[in-house]
Amino acid sequence: MGYITSMTLWDQVRAAILASGQSRYRIAKETGVAQSQFCRLMRGKRGLGIESLERVADYLGLEIVVRPKRRAKAKD
Repeated sequence: MGYITSMTLWDQVRAAILASGQSRYRIAKETGVAQSQFCRLMRGKRGLGIESLERVADYLGLEIVVRPKRRAKAKD
């Protein structure tokens, strides 16, 4: 999945899960993340904790990058 700025982190994670072609059950089993957490994530009700997010990202071959936001240039 490419770098997409208009999507939130959780939108990107949900899209990657759907694009993987794997069932949520399988991803949950393989990563040790509770199926209930996946259900809430996929419904947009809640995200994952950082440890769960890291396990899911690793399983799906995703890289999580944190960087400062670009600041708009001040107008004189």
